Parts: sequence; structure tokens; C-alpha cells
Amino acid sequence: MCGIIGYLGNKEAALVLQKGLRKLNYRGYDSWGFGLKNKHKIEVIKDVGDFEQVEEFSDVESNCGISHSRWATTGKVSKENAHPHTTEDNKIVIVHNGIVENFQELKANLLSKGHKFKSETDTEIICHLIEEFSEYEFPEAVRRAFLKLKGRNAVVALHQDFEGLVGVKNGSPLIVGIKNNSDKDEYFIASDSRAFVEETNKVVFLDDNELVVLN
Repeated sequence: MCGIIGYLGNKEAALVLQKGLRKLNYRGYDSWGFGLKNKHKIEVIKDVGDFEQVEEFSDVESNCGISHSRWATTGKVSKENAHPHTTEDNKIVIVHNGIVENFQELKANLLSKGHKFKSETDTEIICHLIEEFSEYEFPEAVRRAFLKLKGRNAVVALHQDFEGLVGVKNGSPLIVGIKNNSDKDEYFIASDSRAFVEETNKVVFLDDNELVVLN
């Protein structure tokens, strides 16, 4: 079990995600991480330990990002295995909750195509699967990659060249929050609505095999 929260809006994403992730501490506390998108790249910050104990945090200027609190399943507790995970060029960044039951088979196929991995996790293969469908628009690439996965999984993904967040789930929880503002709406996506419920005026529970694009 792991905690996911993503944010898109007009506030500093790092601050919003920090607040939400602390509310998901019960879902995982052996490592944590953030993927924060700005105009130039997606900045990934992650480490081992309980995020509840983190007092200082690098403030990256961004209004779109994802974060994760991990309870280790596939792969030991280490900084390399902490989420988010990325492709080699760091353009695709994802967080994941669940277990990819066929990840060894998928990883072997990706290795045969020249993909290189930085972690022991099943999660990292999802980034590379999305990359395999890079001829499609990003949401469609995520959809096609997700259909390759067996098991109960939820994924939230960022791409450097795509404005917004893409989330998809089957078996594992994923919930969208919407806050309507007069100037710019804010969007949240998380594995538990407690991560953002104080900030929103609308909550949408995704069905299994449902994909959402927030932009």
C-alpha cells in the first residue's frame, strides 16, 4: 500500500503536495518523493524515511506535480527504489500504487529493446512502457501502457511536454478533487480523498479501468 497525491492549479505545488502527503502517511512511510514540473524540466526529489519527520524541503517553483509515500513491496527500501520513477531522459515521471504481477516479463522485453533501469521496482517499467508508445498523445500512451499491466494498480503520470496530469486505475484507489475558483480551477488526484478534501468542493471517484486527464 502506497500513498499518491497529484496537484495542478495556481498554488505552489510543493506546498500543496507536502500537506497532502502528510495526511497519507498511514499508507506508506519507508520512503517518499516528489516530481515537480516547471517550464524547463520535471524536478525529482526523493529520499528514504518517514516524510512526517522531514523538516526542510527544497521549494521548487511549480504549480503542477506528483508525490508519493512508499510502503516497499518490489525492491528494498532505498532512494533508488523510492517514487517517482522516470525514463532515462526524465521526460516521463510517474507514481504508482499496486503490484505489477507480470513485471518480470515486461521488464525482460524492455531490456531486449535497449531500455536501462535505475531501480529494482516493478513501477519503473511503467515509465518505459509509456515511452514505447511515444508516437501517440501522452494520455493515449499512458492508456496503452496501462493495458499491459496485470494486477491491481493505480498510476499518475507527468510528461515534460504535456500540460497536465494523467491518472488511471484498476483495483487500487484513485480519487479526483476539483476546486472551482473565479480565476483558475485547481485539480487534485490521490489514493485517499483525505489528502485534499479540505481544499475542494467536488470529489470524483474513478471506476476501475477509467482514465482521467487533468489540464
